[in-house]
Amino acid sequence: MSTNFLDKAYVARDSDSTRALYNEWSATYEAEVGAHGYAAPTRCAEALAACVVDKTTPLLDFGCGTGLAGLAFRLAGFEVIDGVDISAEMLEQARAKNIYRTLKQIEPDAKLDGNYTLISAVGVIGAGAAPPSTLDTLLHALSRDGKLVFSFNDHALADSANTGRLNEWLDCGAARLLSMDHGPHMPGKNLNSTVYVVEKA
Repeated sequence: MSTNFLDKAYVARDSDSTRALYNEWSATYEAEVGAHGYAAPTRCAEALAACVVDKTTPLLDFGCGTGLAGLAFRLAGFEVIDGVDISAEMLEQARAKNIYRTLKQIEPDAKLDGNYTLISAVGVIGAGAAPPSTLDTLLHALSRDGKLVFSFNDHALADSANTGRLNEWLDCGAARLLSMDHGPHMPGKNLNSTVYVVEKA
């Protein structure tokens, strides 16, 4: 099993190169991240579950990849999950899990269809992945009082543009921070992350 994909994942690149990387990585992605104890999906699912009463409310798994996060949300009790991702090959892996109501390939800068009350973005924003502006896209797509769970790994936390974008929403009162927890992200790589749950005002 190669670890080269994971080593490449945190290197900044354009959206076309990111899509190509994840398409190529799709067949071995779960084995590789699993070998390093990828903990973010379960941590995000548990954090959101603690803030949500009605788990029949549809959840959008943004950047769903192969469906690891979707599976974690299903195990946490969420019943209706839609997924979107830029990689067609990753989506094929997710489709095989039979846990999503819908799956759709999107462009990196696309606005999201529908008005969701719950959105997740597990390990999506950061170096080598989606830019800080993605946080705006996700929060704009939320309905009022809707909740967003997402994670910033240590690489993302090192870039003040990511936390700065979050603080812009919090400081002006457009969103409220419900929970924040720093813990394991990928222990095998000695990588941690902060999991946030925010509510749109």
